[in-house]
Amino acid sequence: MRKRDFAGTRVGAVGLGCMGMSGVYGEAADDEASVALIREALDHGVTFLDTAQAYGAGHNETLVGRALAGRRDEAVVATKTGLIIETTPTWKITRNGSPEFVTASAEESLRRLGTDVIDLYYLHRVDPGCPLAETWGAMSELVAAGKVRRLGLSEVSAAQAAEAHAIHPVAAIQSELSLWTRDPLGVPGARAGSVPGGAEGEEMGDVVGWCAANGAAFVPYSPLGRGYLTGTVTSADFESSDFRGGNPRFQGDALKANMAIVDVVRTVAERHDATPAQVAIAWTLAQGDHVIPIPGTKKRHYLLDNAAAADLDLTAADLAELDGVPDPVGTRY
Repeated sequence: MRKRDFAGTRVGAVGLGCMGMSGVYGEAADDEASVALIREALDHGVTFLDTAQAYGAGHNETLVGRALAGRRDEAVVATKTGLIIETTPTWKITRNGSPEFVTASAEESLRRLGTDVIDLYYLHRVDPGCPLAETWGAMSELVAAGKVRRLGLSEVSAAQAAEAHAIHPVAAIQSELSLWTRDPLGVPGARAGSVPGGAEGEEMGDVVGWCAANGAAFVPYSPLGRGYLTGTVTSADFESSDFRGGNPRFQGDALKANMAIVDVVRTVAERHDATPAQVAIAWTLAQGDHVIPIPGTKKRHYLLDNAAAADLDLTAADLAELDGVPDPVGTRY
């Protein structure tokens, strides 16, 4: 697999989002299969792994820690603080950016991951009840203590990134980016801080460009549109525990209308003898050499399919065609 630079470390150009391994998309967690998948990902050069304290109330971090036993040095591990998620039936989300919470949750993450240092520690969402400077200051103290190597932000505006960067370097920003969610590219009106059922913050601005200008990686999550851009989701028949069941873009008429986006992706894929998933991921990679997408999966054949996107070169004509897909119907949350 081709590689990209993260803070001076070479990592696979396509990473792995591990959230779905903790039951977020309906299927029951299969820890043994997930551990095997993470280890196989390392075998194929997928070395940039993403988890969070909030995924499965710590289950996901524990899972990643198990998978990396004896192989810790092969991976760059990112986890997150500042967000508490209650799963079904409410999907209630609470933000907590207090220094006390950040410090305590870092210790918990270290224990669950079975490591003495976190490679990349994100603030999952900015807490409007706590000044960003206070949260970021507490996180920077973890770097000074040797418990964290680099700091990142998730779903922030360019202005918030600049505020944090003035206190301590921002090594990465993670936000949703795909062919049907282009908010971090500076789409007018796009707001930072989105969570299901939560209030949005200030205008996002060109976060991808900010990262390029300031030496930070940009890490797109859900580059496959939560599976939709693969063309395999054709109905809104989701299990009650599947997060997508309440997502407006997956409902009825919206789901059907959004197939116009998938049709373009399929056309480009056929041109390259590739899969729609590979084209969708390759489009995110084409947004800059500092971009490292983290598609998630629980299945081996999807892992291999996604990893192969690192070697797919889209032409200028391909990119122009993909850039011209219609706007999605329905909000992302």
